[in-house]
Amino acid sequence: MDTLYIVMPAYNEEENIRSTLDAWYPVIEEHNQSGLSRLVVVNDGSKDNTYQVMQEYAQDHPLFVPLTKANGGHGSTVIYAYDYAVKSGADWIFQTDSDGQTNPAEFEAFWNDREQYDGIFGNRTARGDGKSRAFVEKVVCRLVRHYFGVKVPDANAPFRLMRADVVKKYLGRFRPDYNLPNIMMTTFFVYYKERTAFKEISFKPREKGTNSINIKKIVKIGWNSLKDFREFKKNM
Repeated sequence: MDTLYIVMPAYNEEENIRSTLDAWYPVIEEHNQSGLSRLVVVNDGSKDNTYQVMQEYAQDHPLFVPLTKANGGHGSTVIYAYDYAVKSGADWIFQTDSDGQTNPAEFEAFWNDREQYDGIFGNRTARGDGKSRAFVEKVVCRLVRHYFGVKVPDANAPFRLMRADVVKKYLGRFRPDYNLPNIMMTTFFVYYKERTAFKEISFKPREKGTNSINIKKIVKIGWNSLKDFREFKKNM
């Protein structure tokens, strides 16, 4: 009877959002034994018709909750979604992205193992989004090990199932506009020895639309995050 909230950020995903919702809505239907589980997408101030498509979809899909907020970036939208799920009474929070790069068929293996863990995180051993992004992830994992002394195979995968009460413990450490909450959430789970597992997942190339975060932006965000890493470490 666990209540599951599947949450996703969305920005300018008009071309992808309907197919993504069609792919994930059956998952929330299948895991709604409590009657309270929901699929939640948070529109991050898109400039296209993403939110309009979401509103239309909600008319015929009662377990889908479309939300919208002013543009603040992927990280702030993930924080917003986690906070919404916690306050709405979720027992479990599953986060993925709305760009269609993750596979709903791989969710069940995470769900079936949930009682053994507080958090199960995806590990993208093969990535369809290019070698440059895979390299960035390797650098991130090395930085996490350097600053926090924890070893993780994939710190930022948008495919993660977490106990809501554990997410709540760490959520207050983030500024509302923090850029990299998933990296630090993974770090907190491992650093504080929550029951954590990493499972291999697939990661497809984006089929439609344009990724709003290019390599140049990633490097800039990463550089700025080093100061944040030092601050987090001081308080750990």
